[in-house]
Amino acid sequence: MSHSAKKLPNDPAELKAMIAALQAENAQIAAENAKMSATLRAHDQLVQALRLRIAKLQKLAFGKSSEKVEREIEQLELALEDLLVAVAEKDESPIDEGLDEPASEEASAPVRRRRPRVSDATLRERRELDPGACCPDCGGDLRVTPEACDLMRTYGATGEDVSELLDMIAAQMKVIQIARIKKSCRRCERMVQEPAPSRPIPGSMAGPNLLAHVLVSKFDDHLPLYRQHEIFERMGADIPESTLVGWCGRAMKTLSPLIERIDAEILGSDLLHADDTPIRVLDRSRRDKGLGKGVKQGRIWAYVRDQRPWAGDAPPGAVYRFAPNWKEEHVLSHLANARGILQADGYKGYAKLYEPQSDGSPRLHEAACWACQRRDFHDFWTSTKSEIAREALDRIGKFYDIERDINGQAAEARLAALRRLSRPRVEAFFDWSEQQLMRIPGKSDLAKAFRYGLSRRDAFSLFLSDGRVAIDNNPAERALRPIGIGRKNWLFAGADTGAETLARAMTIIETAKLNGLDPQAYLADVLDRIHDHKINKLDELLPWNWKTLPREANSQAA
Repeated sequence: MSHSAKKLPNDPAELKAMIAALQAENAQIAAENAKMSATLRAHDQLVQALRLRIAKLQKLAFGKSSEKVEREIEQLELALEDLLVAVAEKDESPIDEGLDEPASEEASAPVRRRRPRVSDATLRERRELDPGACCPDCGGDLRVTPEACDLMRTYGATGEDVSELLDMIAAQMKVIQIARIKKSCRRCERMVQEPAPSRPIPGSMAGPNLLAHVLVSKFDDHLPLYRQHEIFERMGADIPESTLVGWCGRAMKTLSPLIERIDAEILGSDLLHADDTPIRVLDRSRRDKGLGKGVKQGRIWAYVRDQRPWAGDAPPGAVYRFAPNWKEEHVLSHLANARGILQADGYKGYAKLYEPQSDGSPRLHEAACWACQRRDFHDFWTSTKSEIAREALDRIGKFYDIERDINGQAAEARLAALRRLSRPRVEAFFDWSEQQLMRIPGKSDLAKAFRYGLSRRDAFSLFLSDGRVAIDNNPAERALRPIGIGRKNWLFAGADTGAETLARAMTIIETAKLNGLDPQAYLADVLDRIHDHKINKLDELLPWNWKTLPREANSQAA
């Protein structure tokens, strides 16, 4: 309700009525504002609670029995995302994307936006908004002269205001028509025609970029083929799922020589990280028992070489292997030719690899993972707030403080620092552990954590005698995270052979990513070149050796 001062009545009774009406209207607005403020406060409290809960769960996410924890984290993250979108929808304040520093990871920190980062190689389009040739006020000529530019530079100004708008070019299909012109010789009447260029899949119309997109979408972005079929259909290409299945299989066959070379190169290293994770697989022998009982649990093993923490010369890489169960025979087969050091958790299947051979030395030296040991203490401290567990965490934290300072240095420099700084602390930790075992119940989880470390004291101390050995097995644990991400999109692999294909695809894709490559660009180029590449120079196409050809050479090869 609003009234002009000229229209206000002179009757006091009418004025009182109008004042009462305005007060009622203001009270209603105030109540609505209070209700909205209360809703926003409730949303904010829920956001902070979810952030705190997720942060706590993420610390537990990599334990031996973390499947339920991972699922809870996924559900909370989805709930948090939906809530943040709802809050942003009601936020009427101007959006600010000018912050270049990363957002705080503190659970209680307010939501802060960071300006999107765009690579210099990203396509840029310039759109100029010219005010024209005439002044809108007086009609005079408008121009930017060199003298005016000098004057603006003198006063710190420029001849234009430039802002950026980040947009996306919609993906689209492209049909490449390959016309092989036929010509005849006027002298000898011979027919002359260029040979047909090789294709990634002989006889198929799938181009290398399309195949790379399908492979990366399925095995790295975890987008099932039936969803890709729907996406391609929206783009005007009806590619049957059966065709996509055939393309994936034949493309993997084309890449097999490279995958085998990566496998041999990585597993032949003298220092490996190893870890495994469960994967559900359809068991066709049980399909008559229903979906729940027609699924078995297999394992995916990851073997990683990563010498970057000690500035080694060998490039990083990861090999994935599938096994239908958790029996030790699979690990013994995977590492049959391995020699040197194996950094892994306490899985019993590795034990035979550490046993002395006929000459008295083991085939593989065991390097234990301090992150696993720390995790056991953290679990106990979280549930009991034990002071002993808290001290154990603090002591192990000192080891990691030293490790952060020397990360990336040469092995010799690392070893010197470890002997000087870490060795006394590690020895003191084990002496302290033995004392604590005499004070606590022998069957408690805390006692088990202490005994786990003391029984592998040599393995936990190996990083003090070899500067190449890491403090933990995090490279292998990181390598298995894509499997956990994939489980958000698929419940199980279709069969043992499907899980084996997944492992082989991840070998080449994750190795490319470890070497800083865009896996889609890498696979597209390799699929385009591999059939015409000399077999004795195939190593040039390995991720750590790969170089793109100049465009002219690529176009000539096509």
